[in-house]
Parts: sequence; structure tokens; C-alpha cells
Amino acid sequence: MAGVGNIGKIPELRKRVLFSLMMLAVYRIGCAIPTPGIDGAALSAFFQNTDIPLLGLVNMFSGGALERMSIFALGIMPYISASIILDLLTVVVPRLAELKKEGQEGRKKITQYARYGTVLLSLVQGMGIAIGLESMTAPNGALVVPEAGWGFRLMTMITLTSGTAFIMWLGEQITERGIGNGISLIIFAGIVASLPAAIFNTFRMVRVGEVSVFMLLVLVLVMVAVVAAICFVEQGQRRIPVQYAKRVVGRRVYGGQTTHLPLKINTAGVIPPIFASSIIMFPATIAQFVNVPIVQQFAAAMTPDGWMYNILYVGMIVFFCYFYTAVTFNPTDVADNMKKYGGFIPGIRPGKRTADYIDRVLTRLTLGGAAYISAVCVLPTLLITQFNVPFYFGGTALLIVVGVSLDTMSQIESHLMSRHYESLMKKGVIKGR
Repeated sequence: MAGVGNIGKIPELRKRVLFSLMMLAVYRIGCAIPTPGIDGAALSAFFQNTDIPLLGLVNMFSGGALERMSIFALGIMPYISASIILDLLTVVVPRLAELKKEGQEGRKKITQYARYGTVLLSLVQGMGIAIGLESMTAPNGALVVPEAGWGFRLMTMITLTSGTAFIMWLGEQITERGIGNGISLIIFAGIVASLPAAIFNTFRMVRVGEVSVFMLLVLVLVMVAVVAAICFVEQGQRRIPVQYAKRVVGRRVYGGQTTHLPLKINTAGVIPPIFASSIIMFPATIAQFVNVPIVQQFAAAMTPDGWMYNILYVGMIVFFCYFYTAVTFNPTDVADNMKKYGGFIPGIRPGKRTADYIDRVLTRLTLGGAAYISAVCVLPTLLITQFNVPFYFGGTALLIVVGVSLDTMSQIESHLMSRHYESLMKKGVIKGR
């Protein structure tokens, strides 16, 4: 981590970091631009008078854009939902499975399909929100939408869809020309943006006596403990020893060294809670704006402190942990590559036996990783909701913030190491001459 201070000394890395920061600044500016046709004062009064925890969760992921009903109110969740649908279809649709195996060109085609799906989902959500906004009124009776009608609905649908498409483009640009994963960084920026106001509100409640100093210290200790646990587990590995046999090629001897195959405890990273939250938010967001009794009952049951929400949330986290691990890591391919280059696990036969052994170890690790993610995302949230904390910054937010931070710092260090090795190679060439 000490080498991070050298970012400014490397022009390429400095440009990448500055580009990412500029794109995130553009995203935050867009979160403050309101959607046309909405009475901002009436909307703000409605949200202040509405105590729905799930709205706080959705608002957190959108960086406060939902509460302001800005042009970025839908956030990046439609893109994530479209990506989930495509990943699931890849397993059952042979054409998509073939595209995935075609390498970079196939991935570009799948990404294009994800963009189309994002626009379609955004149109549906945008229309649902527009219809719901027309029925909303402030406590004083003021209409949130003074001039309702199909003109407002179409304008809102197009505006919110365009906002999501622009966020999607920002995320892709950050991934390609910046540093870190663009989509994850956008979610990270939205969560962190609400932190200063949340801290201010917490100290205000302590000052007026609504929250005791002791309770505040307990909550701080819980958050510190969760952050420490996340850092510890995210960097944890199960190292499987691998031995490479000696090979004689001409007069040279290759191989003979001992190395290891690192398997992370949490191979899926922050993807499972993001995917699970996205799926839960999609129908719940529509439910908040549609005045249908059955839909309203579903929305009332799907609160972060309710048993139905948490059971569904944990189940989805476990599913996506296994699903995303299976998509990104293929034990059969790893075993074949090891066999091709003369590698083997001591005591395990090369080929199918090696693949089965890696799969068995990975399955057990994924179970532990899924339990860890579920505990981090659910337990702190239940504790915080019980203690009347004035903001939604539970385990899911902490996991995403810490996980994205670790991943971004890892990419920065990789650039620094690459630059270091390049300089060593140049010095070696000069000395050789």
C-alpha cells in the first residue's frame, strides 16, 4: 500500500485515476438534476413523511437520486438486472453459451444484448414510476405532479431511461479508460455520497438526546468490526499445492518447481449482494408507485427488517455466490491446463480427478463465503434498524464500499508493479548492451 503514493509519478496511472474521478463527478452532478414536470418541494415533503426502509435502500443505491427524482433516479440497477438475466440465459441458451466461449468478440456481443435489456427494463420501470408519481401528494395536499397525463408519463419514461443509459456509458468508460470496475465504482460513489449527511444527522440526534452516546459507540464498534472482518475474509485464500514435473527439452530442463493454486474464500466478491438487491428492488420499486392492494401488501412485507425480505435476500445471496463462481471459475479448464503443462496436485491424479478435487474444495469455500456475505449483509442491518439509526448504511453498504475499495486498490497496485517491472527490464537491456 505504500506504493500508492507514487500514483502521481506515473503519467498513465495518474490519467486513469483522474479520468475515473471526473466521470464520478459527472455522475454526482447528474444526481442533482431534477426530472421535468415534478414539484420538488412536494416530493421532498412526501419522502420526509414516508418511512419505508426499502425506499431508503433504493435511494442509497441511486446515490440519493430517487429522493430528488433526478434524471438518474433509476440508477444503474436496470443494467445489473439485465446482466443477471443474460448470465442466467447463458446456461440454458446454447447460442449465448457459444458467444461466451468466443472470447472478447463474444463478450462484446453479450454486452450489447445487456445494453438492449437495460433500455427495455428502464422503459418499464420509468413508466411505472411516472404513473405512481401522478398519484402522490404531499402532507399539505400539494400534488407531486401538477400537470399529469401521457405527456408527463412519456417524458419521464424517456428521461429516466436516458439517464440510466448515460450511467451505463459512464461505467463502461471508467472500466475501459479509468481504474477499477466502473459499475461498482458508481454504486460505491452513491453510497459514500450519503455518508457525510448521515454522520451529521447521527451527531444531531446524539445532541438532542434521541440516541445515547453509549449506543453511538456500540454502533461505531460494530461497523469497525464488520469492516475488519470484511478485509480479513476478502483477502483470505485456500492455497492448493501444485507440483510441476521436470521436463527435458533439448539440453534444458523445465519445471520441477512447487507452487500453489489460490482459491479465494469469496470468489464472487460484491456481486451476489448487488445482484440480490437489484432483483428485490425491481418489483419493490414499482410497488411503491402503484396503488394496487396486493402490490402494496407485498411492498409492506418486503422491508429490510422483516423476515420475508431477509430470507429471500439470504437465499438469493447464496444462489448468486454459487452461480457467479461457476460462471467465472471452471475447475475442468484449470485441471486441463495443469495437465497440459505437467502440473499435478500431490496425491491426486491429473485430469478428471483433479477437476473433481478442485470443484469439491471450491464448493466448500463458496458455502463459507456465502455464509459470510449473508451475515455481513443481514446481521448489522437488523441491529441498526432496531437501534433507530437515522440512515441506511448497513452491512450491504459496508461490504460494497470495502470490497470495491480493496478491488480498486488492487488494480492500482497491479499498475504500479507492472510499471516497476518495465523499468527493471529497461535497465537490464541497457546494462546488457
